[in-house]
Amino acid sequence: MGKKVLMKGNEAIGEAAISAGCRHFFGYPITPQSELPAYLAKRMPEVGGVFLQGESELAAINMVYGASASGVRAMTSSSSPGVSLKQEGISYMVGAELPALICNVMRAGPGLGTIQPSQSDYFQATKGGGHGDYHLIVLAPSSVQEIVDLVRLCFDLSDKYLNPAMLLTDGMLGQLMEPVDFGDYKPGHVEKPWAVNGCKGRKNNFITSIYIQPDRMEQHNLKLQKKFAEITENEQRWEEWELNEDTEILVVAHGTMARIAKSSIKEANRSGAKVGLIRPISLWPFPVKAFQKLRKIQKVFVVEMSAGQMLEDVQIVINGRVPVHFFGRMGGMVPTVEQILEKIRELARSPVNA
Repeated sequence: MGKKVLMKGNEAIGEAAISAGCRHFFGYPITPQSELPAYLAKRMPEVGGVFLQGESELAAINMVYGASASGVRAMTSSSSPGVSLKQEGISYMVGAELPALICNVMRAGPGLGTIQPSQSDYFQATKGGGHGDYHLIVLAPSSVQEIVDLVRLCFDLSDKYLNPAMLLTDGMLGQLMEPVDFGDYKPGHVEKPWAVNGCKGRKNNFITSIYIQPDRMEQHNLKLQKKFAEITENEQRWEEWELNEDTEILVVAHGTMARIAKSSIKEANRSGAKVGLIRPISLWPFPVKAFQKLRKIQKVFVVEMSAGQMLEDVQIVINGRVPVHFFGRMGGMVPTVEQILEKIRELARSPVNA
């Protein structure tokens, strides 16, 4: 373990990206993630990197496309409506099989909404916010330390599978300050023979996402789907907390909501309830394997800062075996420990099949 430093979540994203070997950032400011580009505007020149604020979100994501095509580790960041504007470029990058890190520090919507935290971009992140049959690798941290760890993992998985990865966090975690340990991590060298970086001594590389002939386009899509199936099999990640063979009520929450839910669960268990938590870390691929060994669970309780988006993935996994309940708040309102605790107690008091 190295020396711990106190950092804000947004700034930790930037420093973690630098430690992962990223030297190219292209973005555009928007609250509540503006500390990240502000931090990298200073740090990137210090490490010999490139910081460039595009004239728009559209410009920024296409700069990432170009930088990634040259073989370097590149990234962008934004908050909810800004990520909406990047969707076409993100789809292009998946189609062209280009690695990159995309950070979304979520705020409440729809529309411009408010700058307060939310988790209502889950559908956009996990179901393909742009056009075409595609997926991003989506990882959701719940602490500033995990921000650091998952930024590095996003870069590694993105390079491994030649697919953009998204760090999905929210305005609360982005503004939160916690001690973090950057350790002695050193990024490994990744060969990128496909890159457009000069072709002396080899054939020309050509990177594109357009194939005019439909049979060729279908073959490319089939190749992508095979890759997505491989990612689904190998890259499911989750945390189990207070979960054992006697657990009767299963809470499912990710990111910031999981932190709050843990306090509620701890208090409920003190009162004799049997409550545990599954925290999905990979939102895509969704960790279906986490739910396969549950035996005595009588009820599932999903908590989100949304109208219920991850809820649908949980309902699919549970497949009617037990009732699935939901509690969420919207518009930047954050469920409290007391509210979640009361809902858990209501579930504990109600009949098993209710």
